[in-house]
Amino acid sequence: MRITGGQLSGRTTKCPDGVIRPAMDRMRESVFAVLGDLKGKSFLDLFSGSGTIAIEAVSRGAVNVALCEKDKIKIPTIIQNVSITEHDMGIKIQCHFMPVEYFIKRCKDNFDYIFLDPPFIYKYHEDLVSKIFENNMLTRDGTILIHRPEEHFMPDKIKGLYRSDQRIYGRSIVDFYSVEGSCIPEAEL
Repeated sequence: MRITGGQLSGRTTKCPDGVIRPAMDRMRESVFAVLGDLKGKSFLDLFSGSGTIAIEAVSRGAVNVALCEKDKIKIPTIIQNVSITEHDMGIKIQCHFMPVEYFIKRCKDNFDYIFLDPPFIYKYHEDLVSKIFENNMLTRDGTILIHRPEEHFMPDKIKGLYRSDQRIYGRSIVDFYSVEGSCIPEAEL
């Protein structure tokens, strides 16, 4: 997989062993184009897989970046992948290796952007978004992005969040949820 933009553009990351469905380059590039400049922003990558989404965020200017992945088989590859941000940019990605649901319950930080990429067989997409909102993990102008298959329905509103954007990539969909009254910049793709 390659980093699609920012300071680390063109660098490659390794795909870990185990079950993984890496986000397509085209999808990652499009999603980050919608988000725009991440300079000084915070970013959380849940169900991280390889760490590539977190690396993309750092590459595009995010400075407080964390990831969470529960699959222990992926740990060595994730650590190797994220080391490029510390080596090349001086920014260390905080890695948490535990179930995402447990991380959400324990998390005391909040983030400008939270990206969720659960396995396509996962069935609790709406519940995850709801729990993130209830735990105040999102900044006031923050956005939750959730990658899902088209057959998993997501409502337009979840608690105090509304779907502010949606992008479709084949049978994959990325929903953007923002706090009511806030908005994300639109980008021409």
